[in-house]
Amino acid sequence: MKNIFVKSFLILAVAAISSCSFSQNKPVPEGPQVLISTKYGDMKVVLYNQTPLHRDNFMKLTKEGVFDSLIFHRVIKGFMVQGGDPNSKRATKDQVLGDGDLNYTIPAEIIPGIIHKKGVIAAARNGDEENPERRSSATQFYLAQGKVYKLDEIPAIEQKMNISASESLFLKMKSEKIDTLMLFQMARNKEGYDKLIEKLKQKAIKEVEKNPVRLTRQQVETYTTLGGIPHLDGGYTVFGEVLDGLAVIDSIAAQPTGTNDRPLENIRMTIKVIKE
Repeated sequence: MKNIFVKSFLILAVAAISSCSFSQNKPVPEGPQVLISTKYGDMKVVLYNQTPLHRDNFMKLTKEGVFDSLIFHRVIKGFMVQGGDPNSKRATKDQVLGDGDLNYTIPAEIIPGIIHKKGVIAAARNGDEENPERRSSATQFYLAQGKVYKLDEIPAIEQKMNISASESLFLKMKSEKIDTLMLFQMARNKEGYDKLIEKLKQKAIKEVEKNPVRLTRQQVETYTTLGGIPHLDGGYTVFGEVLDGLAVIDSIAAQPTGTNDRPLENIRMTIKVIKE
């Protein structure tokens, strides 16, 4: 599983923070719950009912013990911790991990308003070029750590998200023109190929400019207080969140890593269902 990605200011009132998605007064989201246990502690996670395909798949694999003894094979401080590669169960110390999976993927369930705040669990996936439908890995997932942003960083985040949106749209347009592009290649018509590619790139940019990405009030409030990974919003399926044990993510993310961001010491997990 290959890894994993215009100015707009919103004035935030302190009083508004109590109504944020991460408020202590917010009801617990509805859905089954699992316990992810590591040597750094336990994380109680709720799986969202709004993403039933991912919820049911994760519950099924948990009950079958698929995740037990797997490791967090990719850890990037200030970003996320990723695990779920079936090949990691008996991996050697120098083994490259990240490509393991089961023999199926899950249709994307990218829900507006469900964002990459700190502590969410989301599905890893292959990149847009080979996976334009953004289908999720069957087993690999990540827990968001991210960072807390300042208000004056919001425009740069939006700009990054718009660039990403135009790149994704370009790849989709490119896949729709693959037959024409292949004909250019077969005819060794580099000029024709390059002109079509550039035309598609400019068309994608203009389409995004018509309806540019803007962070909502919820996103700005969340990312400037709790923190998270805003530039991943809309690109990956978020299907749950940590209810208790956020500090465990910080502990895992703080561990030293080596090649391919793999922790130098294995951090194994076990997952069990605690609420149906």
